Amino acid sequence: MSELLPQELRILVAVAESGGFSAAAAALGLTQSAVSHSVRGSEAKIGTVLFERGRTGAAPTPAGERAVGHARRILRLYEVMGAEARGAGRGAPHRDTVEGVLRIAAFRSAALHLLPPALDRLTARHPGIRPEVRVVREIGAGAAGEVAAGRADLGIATLGVAQGMPPGLLSGVLVEEAYSLVHPAGHPDPKALPLMDWDENCGSYTRTWWLAQDWIPRATVKAEDDAMVLTMVGRGLGMAIMPELSLREATEAVDITGLGPRGPVRRVGYVTTPESASSLAVRALIRELRSESS
Repeated sequence: MSELLPQELRILVAVAESGGFSAAAAALGLTQSAVSHSVRGSEAKIGTVLFERGRTGAAPTPAGERAVGHARRILRLYEVMGAEARGAGRGAPHRDTVEGVLRIAAFRSAALHLLPPALDRLTARHPGIRPEVRVVREIGAGAAGEVAAGRADLGIATLGVAQGMPPGLLSGVLVEEAYSLVHPAGHPDPKALPLMDWDENCGSYTRTWWLAQDWIPRATVKAEDDAMVLTMVGRGLGMAIMPELSLREATEAVDITGLGPRGPVRRVGYVTTPESASSLAVRALIRELRSESS
């Protein structure tokens, strides 16, 4: 297979992100025919169809999704190469200056509680780093999917969940956090209340624990996210089983009861690609995250 050139990679990404050849051409300052010709050439080099064409635009095929993810990651390597080379040129002898944009994806409670102190220390030590944090829902591919798709250099994700992790990524555990029972303060019988839950609260962590219980909630009420669950519990509308990171926002309106040594535990960690794992900025952030969780 012939190698794709950087411009061909940029065109694949632009078509995927804009949803069509015309929009990609406008974004890149090219003609539609040039974009179409480039995509056909890329498909010929790779040996498969990358986009489904239609009257409303173009959408990546499964092969196209994979190719576009790799394209983003390769283009990102060009950016990192330039930033690290410039930093090495400006640094003291035998010491690199770490600089440039660092793209991070994280689910809400991790972005609120794990990242800020780590980023404070990171930017104090390396003022040339410019973090860009995107909060993503930890549903489906979640933060790990953002890394695999080339939209983030590092993700803060839940590890070991049922949907698994995209292949080829590296990960490490940062926090193992216990779940607790949270219920309205002073309630005489919290187990009689409906269970408050939210889609990101992956059931794979708590499923075995629930099977061992001799009580079953009389109803389950879904909320948008963990913050809404806490608010609803505080108003007396139900109880919940929640991990420690989510409970850092708890107020005096709720009581928190541990579930004992056999209670469910959630693993939260970093996810990155092999190529990003060797970059100076990602390595520096992982050090700060590990320092924060130790």
